[in-house]
Amino acid sequence: MEKISVAVRFRPSVASDSICERQWRIDDNRISLHRPLGTPISGVSFAFDHVFDHTSTNNAVYDLLIKSLIRAAVDGFNGTAFAYGQTSSGKTFTMNGSEEDAGIIPLAVKDVFRTAHMTADREFLIRVSYMEIYNEEINDLLTLGNQKLPIHESLERGVYVAGLREEIVNSAEQVLELLKLGEANRHFGETNMNARSSRSHTIFRMVIESSAKDLISSDNISDADAIRVSVLNLVDLAGSERIAKTGAGGVRLKEGKHINKSLMVLGNVINKLSENGKQRGHIPYRDSKLTRILQSALGGNAKTSVICTVAPEEVHIEETRGTLQFASRAKRVTNCAQVNEILTDAALLKRQKLEIEELRRKLQGSHSEVLEQVILKQRNDMHKSELECEKLAMELEEERKSREALERCIAEQQRKIDSRSIATPSEDQATSSAKQNVGLKSICNEVSMSRSDVFQTPNLKQMSNGFVVQRSIFSKELDSSPVPENFANVADEDLWMRLNKGCITDLDMLQMTPNVKCQSFSLSEISHDVCLEEDANARRCHRSENECIFDRQQLEVSKEQCSMLEQECNRLREEKTSLIQDLSMSKKDVEILNSEKEDLLKELNMEKQRMKDLKEEIRLFSMAFTQREGLLTSLYTKSKAMVENLKASQVAIPEVYDC
Repeated sequence: MEKISVAVRFRPSVASDSICERQWRIDDNRISLHRPLGTPISGVSFAFDHVFDHTSTNNAVYDLLIKSLIRAAVDGFNGTAFAYGQTSSGKTFTMNGSEEDAGIIPLAVKDVFRTAHMTADREFLIRVSYMEIYNEEINDLLTLGNQKLPIHESLERGVYVAGLREEIVNSAEQVLELLKLGEANRHFGETNMNARSSRSHTIFRMVIESSAKDLISSDNISDADAIRVSVLNLVDLAGSERIAKTGAGGVRLKEGKHINKSLMVLGNVINKLSENGKQRGHIPYRDSKLTRILQSALGGNAKTSVICTVAPEEVHIEETRGTLQFASRAKRVTNCAQVNEILTDAALLKRQKLEIEELRRKLQGSHSEVLEQVILKQRNDMHKSELECEKLAMELEEERKSREALERCIAEQQRKIDSRSIATPSEDQATSSAKQNVGLKSICNEVSMSRSDVFQTPNLKQMSNGFVVQRSIFSKELDSSPVPENFANVADEDLWMRLNKGCITDLDMLQMTPNVKCQSFSLSEISHDVCLEEDANARRCHRSENECIFDRQQLEVSKEQCSMLEQECNRLREEKTSLIQDLSMSKKDVEILNSEKEDLLKELNMEKQRMKDLKEEIRLFSMAFTQREGLLTSLYTKSKAMVENLKASQVAIPEVYDC
């Protein structure tokens, strides 16, 4: 990134030596406005890269400002130099010069060929073109009649003027002859401020191509086989005008309007480019053909130098201040210049091979073995890390599969629980009622058993063998039990069982166990237990009823949600239907618009063809008019010469008679 180089040049004063109220003062590279007593005016002070007073020559300006730009252009950088200022401030003199003091353009042309001849390791091909922008129309100054040229843009060439004549040149003298031809075709005019005022902007362009010679050795990594293409623009701008001072009218007024408009766009572009990147908005390059052609030179890929010419007279102080403000803004613009190279496939392959060979030679040095060991170690580490990554990926996949299986199992269990939750309340009620019935039956049996005699012979046909075990449930331990004298003659329960089965024994020998009263439960205790059991059953029933009510409420809520979802689904279906209808209508509208568009395109093509034919007719008419004008001009010149000859002959005759 580099900033634009800006210089200011004062032309000699043409005013009388009258006392001025204000005057410009130069102090090294700073310009300030002072009052007659030398007091500086605050806020009117500017600093630039170079400041030239009225005694400076074009050669001095070229050496300090343009010479380095020409060297960079020969080396492959794009370059641009242009003069800016008000009318009659010395722009054309600075760029074109005179016979005694050559301008920047002739000096640059000679310096380009001189530098190219001094560069022995490269071959050069130089092409030149010369154009003017007159009333926002581009004309070719090297070809008469080649006017109103369009501007195009491509990836290869960037912004360029189509149809512009380019001449391949071999010497500076050939280029200077082309410059004379172009100056003869340029538009000039007379105003109150300048007898020979430039009425158009001119751009002299040199395209410098260079390639390396075969003298370069193949061991050197350089730009061999690479073609450098640089563009050098030398611009002479027309000066800004004030109608009150120039007195322009008619054609000159129209020319002045176009000149001021293009310079205003140039000032806007410079103003935008000088702002900070965050605050910079749209840059209006396309608002003028001048800024469009110079787009790469303004904030792009080019080295740029600006020469601002000013007038020192007090009557031009405001114009001079505007020029200096433009120069101050231009000084803040930065460009990013780089060498422009075109590489063919063969050249690119050759360069890459040379780079590979150079790297191989470096690797074959003293540290090659260490580097190979480091590379081998890095490869092994990389292989280990890849294996670990694969292992972790496999474990992660297995973990994912097991998690999915667990989630499926949980979902299945949840579905089973949800399906069984509906039938749970009724089953609990039936189970509790069955349990109550069984408990009541068991309690009644126990009460009846407590009332019967303990030693009553059991009825084995009506009761099961479990009666012997069950009958002692509500019995307590005996208060006293006499010990029999002979245990063999005691009638125990086993004996009763055998007797019931038909066993015969001597009943008189049996020692009967005296009747012992067994403690039994009272009816009040039994009823109390029954009441407790009933209360528990009632509480369970009440709990089950509450659960059933809660489940019913949840079911109602679910039904309401389901109905709401169905309504939403119906609404979405209706919206979908309406959207489909709208889409079909839109498609029909698009078809209608496409048909109308095709009709309009056909009409537009017809109008374009008519306009093209009209332009061709106008071009032919212009050529005929130009030829007729040339004939009239030559006729006028011949007639004027004849009149002058006649006058000279009439003057000479009396002298003869006097003799």
